Amino acid sequence: MPALPSWLTEPLWDQFAALLPQRPVYDPTHPLGCHRTRISDRIIFDKLLQLLRFGCSYEALADTTCSATTIRNRRDEWIRLGVFARLRHIALEAYDRIVGLVLDQIAIDWSITKAPGSGEAAGRSPVDRGKPGLKRSGMTDGYGIPLGRVLAGANCHDSPLLAPTLDLLDGLGPLPDDITVHLDAGYDSGKTRITLDERGLRGRIAHRGEKAPVQATGRWHVERAHAWQNAFHRLARCYERRIDVINAFFDLTDAVITVRSLVRRAWTTHRWDDRPTRRP
Repeated sequence: MPALPSWLTEPLWDQFAALLPQRPVYDPTHPLGCHRTRISDRIIFDKLLQLLRFGCSYEALADTTCSATTIRNRRDEWIRLGVFARLRHIALEAYDRIVGLVLDQIAIDWSITKAPGSGEAAGRSPVDRGKPGLKRSGMTDGYGIPLGRVLAGANCHDSPLLAPTLDLLDGLGPLPDDITVHLDAGYDSGKTRITLDERGLRGRIAHRGEKAPVQATGRWHVERAHAWQNAFHRLARCYERRIDVINAFFDLTDAVITVRSLVRRAWTTHRWDDRPTRRP
């Protein structure tokens, strides 16, 4: 079964392919002037989407079209070229141009996932009997579109991650004058308020000891974004050890989420040739 519907994978691939450098079909340095043809980038791209969505191993995806080693090598090549990060940035720009990012309302929260393979970004999880875990401090706009994340070990406290997460706003271009940051009770401290004041941001922080539904503030948008990301099982249970690979998978996931939201929200207001016949 396909990892994602065609109305989502086709625009993703069209933009992804435009970011890739031109490659010869045959290796020009081969002494006999011939070699096995280069495996299509589209095949590797589809394999990475399957890996991301289903959470299986590289060996499980290997077949007659490509090997597990080829998938890893092409993945590393694209990471060195920065293709995944550029794809996420282009998807955000397109969403902002067509629909519009809600940047006057920002939500930040963390999520802990299992990391059985340990690795560079893993730490002892306080909610999983000290097993390796990965914490991500995610930031979304007022609708829930992911704007970036900071990775750390599961044993890292929330407060030190707030400042580097807020620094991700610098890469979003012009920002509104008045920005409200929605935070949960874990950030209810004077250090958090100083961090917000230094950046000219206004905080709406839940108070410790006071129970309130998450829907009472704009914080539920980031909770929904975490759920969207955890639907990609490669992130919900992370076996990758290198932090650059984990960030690449998060960039690809955020691009998928952004384009999916863009198609769904633009379906009622825009028309294009390959527009789905039914609203996604």
